Amino acid sequence: MIRRRLLQAIPVIILATFFVFGLLKLVPGDIAVTLAGDNATDARIAEIRAMYGLDQPFLVQYGGWLLKAVQGDLSKSLLSGEAVLTSIARCLPNTMLIVVLALLLAMAIGIPLGILAASRPGGWIDGFVMSVASLGVAIPNFWLAMLLVAWLSLSMGWFPATGSVPFTENPWESLRHAILPAVALASGGVAEVARQLRSSLVEVLASQQVRTLHAKGVSPASILWKHGLKNVSVNLLTVISLLANRILAATVVVEAVFAIPGMGGLIVNAAIQRDFPVVQGVVFVMVLIVVSINLLTDVLYSVLDPRIS
Repeated sequence: MIRRRLLQAIPVIILATFFVFGLLKLVPGDIAVTLAGDNATDARIAEIRAMYGLDQPFLVQYGGWLLKAVQGDLSKSLLSGEAVLTSIARCLPNTMLIVVLALLLAMAIGIPLGILAASRPGGWIDGFVMSVASLGVAIPNFWLAMLLVAWLSLSMGWFPATGSVPFTENPWESLRHAILPAVALASGGVAEVARQLRSSLVEVLASQQVRTLHAKGVSPASILWKHGLKNVSVNLLTVISLLANRILAATVVVEAVFAIPGMGGLIVNAAIQRDFPVVQGVVFVMVLIVVSINLLTDVLYSVLDPRIS
């Protein structure tokens, strides 16, 4: 199964990187002119194009870049000259810390809320949880991020407002800097996990199988934990997998609010400055992360339900 999934991931990687590579070529202007500087001659501009391969056909440029990328060479920044892989290695841990923390918060809060709502469908707890879930879905991440900065950082002084600290240097300070961005990202995730889990559990608990267990005298708690959650585990895993990918994408906006030097800031600045190798490298790594998440999800599917292969 893993081999088949890996083979299926190859076209995804090629199509995603090819699409981004093509879009970058549609951006107006000439990066060679920017690199050559003011008052550069046509000969100097042509030399810059040849130096960076910008004078080659599109497919030749893409093929050469992809061949190097799969070998671990993501080229160098056109502006700073720094290896793209070095820039990514510096920024990726900041992003992944926020993503992982946000995902853990979404599960730690959303799963209990979903179970509470499903255990008393139609009751006041169910209504309260669904109201909170609807509110969480409706609130934009960037607006909540700004609200958290104004309240918990600037007014209360409990958390840093901007920046980040490498986890290897000071784990506690690193977590303090990551908590507010993670909360902003997790708000919608909590709502989504709670709603989907509640819906799946209510359906399972109303099934004929569960009614039979009730008739046999099995306790409601045992039915919920041993039968209900087991039957919805695959659906819950799907929700968590999709949520992880969405949180990863949403970090671009939240990192900008908190001025975190992560992958979002890296790709935005590179796009503004038309530093194409950096944009392409970040997209390539992001696609690999998404493919890895999907592959891990497929493996866990077979663990939770051996019938899935």
